[in-house]
Amino acid sequence: MLSSPALPALPALIPGPLAAEEAGVAPATIRKWVQLGHLRAAGRAGRAQLFRLEDVFAAERLARRRPRTA
Repeated sequence: MLSSPALPALPALIPGPLAAEEAGVAPATIRKWVQLGHLRAAGRAGRAQLFRLEDVFAAERLARRRPRTA
């Protein structure tokens, strides 16, 4: 039996509300990170933006590192 060459695993894309749940933030926070340029959508499903979970966690680390401005 011939085996096919291993293909690299594609990152799973998840919608904003699920990304927010995984990061422990509100969905509005995900939208704000996109607006501020801390997070970029990796795809779309209709009108919904899809994100890579690793990108969401990177944006979360960036947000936690920066002090909030008043």
